[in-house]
Amino acid sequence: MKTTLDLPDALVKQVKLRALQDGRKLKDAVVDLLRKGLAVAADTLPDARAPVVSRDKESGVPLIECKHAARPQEEVTPERVADILLAQEAECHQAAGR
Repeated sequence: MKTTLDLPDALVKQVKLRALQDGRKLKDAVVDLLRKGLAVAADTLPDARAPVVSRDKESGVPLIECKHAARPQEEVTPERVADILLAQEAECHQAAGR
């Protein structure tokens, strides 16, 4: 969608410099900066719910409920926990010289 905005010259210069430094088109830099700004604004809303910490009834494991679902690469699944623990164990063995 095309739109026209009146922006301060100094701000446009800053965005153009950022785009140039990043090797990107001006419009791509503007889109990225707008998305980041909107994400920050959404996270700082006064009615933003703080994470709620409870415990799983069966295992007693702490459960943290957040206002946003985790991104797929950040979700803590049993497989991801196993991978993390395995990597930590390997680091310990390497540090011990085994």
